[in-house]
Amino acid sequence: MPIDLAAYRASAAEQQRSADLFALLPSRGSTALDIGARDGYLARKLAERFNRVVALDLEKPVIDHPRVEAVQGDVTALQFADNEFDAILCAEVLEHIPEPGLTQACREIARVARDKVVIGVPYRQDLRCGRTLCASCGKSNPPWGHVNSFDEARLRSLFGTLNWDQTSFVGSSSDVTNAVSATLLDYAGRPFGTWQQEEPCVYCGAPIGRPRERNLPQRVATRAAFLLDRLQASIVKPHANWIHVLFSKPRANASR
Repeated sequence: MPIDLAAYRASAAEQQRSADLFALLPSRGSTALDIGARDGYLARKLAERFNRVVALDLEKPVIDHPRVEAVQGDVTALQFADNEFDAILCAEVLEHIPEPGLTQACREIARVARDKVVIGVPYRQDLRCGRTLCASCGKSNPPWGHVNSFDEARLRSLFGTLNWDQTSFVGSSSDVTNAVSATLLDYAGRPFGTWQQEEPCVYCGAPIGRPRERNLPQRVATRAAFLLDRLQASIVKPHANWIHVLFSKPRANASR
């Protein structure tokens, strides 16, 4: 089902997340690139600081702003010159890109950046939590179409050519599971996964659909999985929901 972007943007969690991203960005500059622009919410905010903002998404965004240029494009093959942008913002994007596209996307971001890069991704997300089973092909799908999980080490490896300047953590999550609970919920048809997501099946591209009715054994399996997860959550320390990293391009690379 389509997400209500206005309600999403107005939520306390999203307000906190966007404020944290902008706290890492330069206060002014000439050019900026917003990757994964969607409705242009962040691009418009960038236009308050930068003279020219390019808002890029897989489908050309619809944005009416004198300093925002909306373009269709793919982060794995950016049609921009080396060192073209003073600042690049990429949030809620990299978790959706499978390899080898992920590594290529990070190389492209580093290539077109002149100075600052701000990356926002889920932090240490357990991709077994909230899975769904595609109603068309029956395969297990990660929550929200997230095919990657990130921590500091993985981000350092992906952006090894950039300097790591600052790290920020936002929100809190206790979502964690285990192999037994995950298997039980798969058997039960994943009745409480992220069925409301817009993202299609990562395997066949069809809409995820809706959970099927459960029989008694599946209901018992669901209950057992929830009890195990609740026990695990009681002994596992919560972690941040998002990690935001400010990178900068080494001067020698930026001047090429």
